[in-house]
Amino acid sequence: MITIAALKNLLDNLEEGVVFVDAQRRVVEINAAAGRLLGRDGDHLLGTACPTLFAGTRCARECLSGGRCSLVPGGADARKVQDISLRRPDGSEIALRMWAMLLPANDAGLHCSIVLRDRSREVALEAEVRERWRLGALVGRAPAMQALYAQLLRAAVSDASVLVTGESGVGKELVARALHDNSPRAHGPFVPLDCGALPENLLESELFGHAKGAFSGAATARVGRFEAANGGTLLLDEIGEISPAMQTKLLRVLQEREVVRLGENHPRKVDVRVVAATHRDLDAMVRTGQFREDLYYRLRVLPLHVPPLRERASDIALLAARMLGELAERYRRAPLRVSPEALTALEAYRWPGNVRQLFNALEFAMVQADGPVILPHHLLPEILAPGARGDERAPAVPGAARASAAEPRGSYYRRAMRADDERAMIRGALEEAGGNRAEAARRLGMSRTTLWKKLKDGRPG
Repeated sequence: MITIAALKNLLDNLEEGVVFVDAQRRVVEINAAAGRLLGRDGDHLLGTACPTLFAGTRCARECLSGGRCSLVPGGADARKVQDISLRRPDGSEIALRMWAMLLPANDAGLHCSIVLRDRSREVALEAEVRERWRLGALVGRAPAMQALYAQLLRAAVSDASVLVTGESGVGKELVARALHDNSPRAHGPFVPLDCGALPENLLESELFGHAKGAFSGAATARVGRFEAANGGTLLLDEIGEISPAMQTKLLRVLQEREVVRLGENHPRKVDVRVVAATHRDLDAMVRTGQFREDLYYRLRVLPLHVPPLRERASDIALLAARMLGELAERYRRAPLRVSPEALTALEAYRWPGNVRQLFNALEFAMVQADGPVILPHHLLPEILAPGARGDERAPAVPGAARASAAEPRGSYYRRAMRADDERAMIRGALEEAGGNRAEAARRLGMSRTTLWKKLKDGRPG
């Protein structure tokens, strides 16, 4: 027969913390590990109310409200585990994983056991991994993005000109910004200029500045972008759009490291690192005489290429999570998540507009969604079109009403995605939920009121 002393000795040798609670939710036994994790003397915790010990956690709130604990079998959602963060008496915080379970009837009066495990190292590792997937505002774990990060950080320590290439919408300005922020010039200004957005006469003034009276309307002298970026980084976005005459003037500035304002005849020294960006094929433009070869090689000392989104579909989940967080803050609503079926559609799409298009598509989906989950029918129709998913030979798919009866459970999402058939989606959800409308609404990511209205209007029938 195992004695209480032997049992306590066993518990005190465990790495996990163990707490036993009676029916009045008071601590009746606690092992040494639990005392260490909680930062308290275990013997002094005997008789302490469990809600006081774990103040601020969901478990404690339910105890204090008199409700039934949802972390034990028979509770509201039968969950047995919860990740919590506790502040200890010395002011430090600790991340714990907490298991709670009911105990069978016993003579010792033990009602519930709580097991605690330290998650601090796990949380630190998770943060470290997430950090490796980010560089400034860039997000990506795909090999192509990890390679870009390595090239970018190597380029950052140099002061040479950089040419960032990539399709429209891939985030070339974010690359330039990350390059600046990780360089010795990070303390200086970062000045971007879209060269394709201005006519040539205004572009020259924007770049080099002008003196008072240099042209009609020049009522005061104006500093150009090169001077404004002195000591920092100048991003010349869409460099492939500038005229041959402007290419010549820019080459001279890069060679001499000085600018002459319009209307003046004396040069001004500038200390600027130039980062150029373009979605055009400058190499081909050089061969056809549209872009100066000497300027091309002056800008392309360190080339960086940003991969298109279709080549790093594994990053879409990360990007979507970050973007939905930003959108939730903008719209002042709870963050949404993307259902697995909607994520499959997003990952299969070709994304001709790249990351910028993904953001716009998620904003559209957020507006359409009336629950916490983005489902396929919330996405733009072109994302669901077979041809847009990179399979131009994909045959037309019949409507959900002709879907195979042998389809697995949960396939109502896929049937709805193929046919955009809301009725099939709702019918499938009700079938899987056994007719329980509340559960069906939860699976569909909509409120029970919305589902009730759709059922009342006869739309799913």
